[in-house]
Amino acid sequence: MNLGFLRSMKPWLKTFFRIFVVISFSISILKGQNNFNKKFEQIDDKLPTPNSYRTGAGAPGPAYWQQRVDYKIEVVLNDKNQSIVGNEIITYYNNSPSTLNFLWVQLDQNIRAKDADKYKINERLYGGYSIDAKRLPYNTFDAEFEGGFHISTVEDMEGNGLSFHRVKTMMRIDLPVPLKTGSKMKFKINWNYLIGNRRDDDERSGYEYFPKDENYLYTIAQFYPRMAVFDDFNGWQNKQFLGQGEFTLNFGHFDVKITAPADHVIAATGSLENESLVLGPEQFKRLQRARESFDAPVIIISEEEAIMNEHTRSEETKTWHYKADNVRDFAFVSSRKFIWDAQAVQLNQKTTMAMSFYPKEGNPLWEEESTKAVVNTLKTYSEMTIEYPYPVAISVHAADIGMEYPMICFNYGRPNNKGYYSAMTKWSMVGVIIHEVGHNFFPMIINSDERQWSWMDEGLNTFLETITSMKWYPEMPIRSGTPSTIKQYMGGEKDFIRPIMTNSENILYFGHNAYSKPSAALFLLRETIMGKEIFDYSFKEYARRWAFKHPKPADFFRTMEDASAIDLDWFWNGWFYTTDHVDINLEGVSWYVLSEPKTSADRRFKSNYVEGRELVNFAGGPQPWFIIKDKKGIVDDYFDPVDQDELMLKFIGENAYELYFRNEGGLVSPIIIKWIYEDGTSEIEYIPAEIWRINELNVSKIFFKEKVVSKIILDPLDQTADVNFQNNYFPKTEVPTKFDRFKMKVNN
Repeated sequence: MNLGFLRSMKPWLKTFFRIFVVISFSISILKGQNNFNKKFEQIDDKLPTPNSYRTGAGAPGPAYWQQRVDYKIEVVLNDKNQSIVGNEIITYYNNSPSTLNFLWVQLDQNIRAKDADKYKINERLYGGYSIDAKRLPYNTFDAEFEGGFHISTVEDMEGNGLSFHRVKTMMRIDLPVPLKTGSKMKFKINWNYLIGNRRDDDERSGYEYFPKDENYLYTIAQFYPRMAVFDDFNGWQNKQFLGQGEFTLNFGHFDVKITAPADHVIAATGSLENESLVLGPEQFKRLQRARESFDAPVIIISEEEAIMNEHTRSEETKTWHYKADNVRDFAFVSSRKFIWDAQAVQLNQKTTMAMSFYPKEGNPLWEEESTKAVVNTLKTYSEMTIEYPYPVAISVHAADIGMEYPMICFNYGRPNNKGYYSAMTKWSMVGVIIHEVGHNFFPMIINSDERQWSWMDEGLNTFLETITSMKWYPEMPIRSGTPSTIKQYMGGEKDFIRPIMTNSENILYFGHNAYSKPSAALFLLRETIMGKEIFDYSFKEYARRWAFKHPKPADFFRTMEDASAIDLDWFWNGWFYTTDHVDINLEGVSWYVLSEPKTSADRRFKSNYVEGRELVNFAGGPQPWFIIKDKKGIVDDYFDPVDQDELMLKFIGENAYELYFRNEGGLVSPIIIKWIYEDGTSEIEYIPAEIWRINELNVSKIFFKEKVVSKIILDPLDQTADVNFQNNYFPKTEVPTKFDRFKMKVNN
């Protein structure tokens, strides 16, 4: 054949080969169409369309806006009848492109009202089962406690009443004049309410009573009417507060004066403006010393001083004045019982203060561990997100609660009445302090919508909590938040599981769904799929972009891809939008040795290892896999001449292992393989999840090895949340025990 003619036909030949490949590929797809369930499709249809407010990259757009709300609040805490009386001036800034005819205010204390929906929809009481007598009223709608806000006045700054209408835990204020874009409005609200016994009603704020010394410890939050969020995504976020979905709030400035008995100590969000007036001379000096102590906490109020204070009953009052800038909420605590310690924390660019307030019932544990845990949390979270911007981070001890607010949080973990505590008590306390202090970052700074998406604060925070625990407390047992600890839940009965992307109030198994599974997903991303360096950069970019703003799920998904150059749509789809689980079955293994055929019969030989799924071990030895030389044709010479002798020399004598994988759980996943060789050595090999992109049910892959393999184990270090280890090994006659798996994790 004329070589010039062949050259002239080169484009046609290429086109022919391409068409042939496409047709062959399409036929294979049609044959396997039952194995294709769009697990690798893009999730654009699940996400909102990018716009000038939120870009397709996951960043705030050029027209992004958010409202601002400033509060000037005065409250009186009455220790005799456990009540709050307050008044506030709210300044509302309309930065939106919309004209507002009304405003929505959150009345979260109304969840304690007798007619609250919380009681009506409560399903936790089962007839015939034992129940604490004190909890019975709250399950039968017969509580005597008169809870909820009593709004006495809503008026403008001239004293004119504003029309308002209560809708359960929300209140609409009708504006006499529409609030236009770029305008602001000031108005006043006066209110009062009875503080609930938090240990009875399981609410996030209230009091704890100590009968031995007849004192109260108040953890006060949701204590003032708060503006609802109006944003580009939902309009007004006025979804009712039912108890599980937490709070969606605006950033602003707070100026708060709290009046309480003169012998009470008050800690709160923000900076104490009149510390020289409310603190004794010695306490004031110690606080100044603490601001220069970076190695250990300084005791501001000792246990002995706190015990003495427990027995006082001042009839006088004292007003503590706090200010906080650019925060979304405000909370405070008040009691005669507080011990107080504090320590300075040097971050990269600034210094902040870590503090703890606790009654004597928390010692010795709290004096030993609380402030240290605050310091460790601020350092790690600042490295992983943005540097902590506030002047203080406070941990307060109260029984049976873990709850967060800007710069202050309430935490459990109490020794017995003799001061003894178990390791479990210690680690639980340290863990909850890390978690609640960590909430300063999610959602107090990276301000997600908790009423809708609990996972955006709880899941991301649990992930960083676990990283902090591993870094500073390597001896602490990790019981949740990692792929290895979420398997039992993910492999459970699907009727009782909801996707992560479920509204907060509709979630079953809230702890698993909102906390543990999202955290485990992020661990899988960081440790296995993306790698630490790329993940950390992308995660930090998300925090930087959305600090002091209102991110939505799509903003997180898009930012993680935008900053990493890794397509993760398959991952978000499987982990966040479905209830599938990981269960990869190593169905079988074919073992070949590559060799050159000696006879014509060898050329026609077909190994019986094509049915390798039926094999259970390597006892039969390898089957031959003959390499034959292809007779070079003119097309091969022209397109890609190959030295076949060199190739045969390279591969002859190699072991070839064909592994057959089946996706039993539905959730596509990377495949991690541990090869153990006859000489006792081993290696771990990583196969990206995209291996399932054509056939999501069955895949096979051939691996060439110089050494002879004695054992193969999938997911040897529990990295992928594979729920069934029994089908992860070959030979199938050797099932590693839990102890064997523990040794594998330790040795690696």
